Amino acid sequence: MKIRTAFALLAAAAALSACVDFGGSRPPPMAMNPGAQPRTNSVEGSWADSNGLNSTFSGGRFETHTTDGTNQQMASGTYTTDPSGMIQINLYSNIKRTSSKVNCFLANPSQLNCTSETGGHFSLNRQG
Repeated sequence: MKIRTAFALLAAAAALSACVDFGGSRPPPMAMNPGAQPRTNSVEGSWADSNGLNSTFSGGRFETHTTDGTNQQMASGTYTTDPSGMIQINLYSNIKRTSSKVNCFLANPSQLNCTSETGGHFSLNRQG
């Protein structure tokens, strides 16, 4: 799959305003201690999607890079977790030069299910 096609799919999926229930329960958010390792119910860390893109969540910042050897940054932005456990991502596409919103929740400690504001669905799987 070409990088632009993969990113177009991610960007389309990344434009969301409502979370869709993929089944399973939403765990309550948990505060992190400064300097502590990320907990399994935290979005912090590295995630991958089925299009060959890696996303990193760290300290409220979000980035997506290619895995084709170029490590090109495809998107960046910020994220927050609301009291219900929903992760809200404000994403900027470096390719399309557009902003969008995505809502996600942890289906389990290793899977993050997301819906874009246009209604597209995608999942990220925890790495490492």
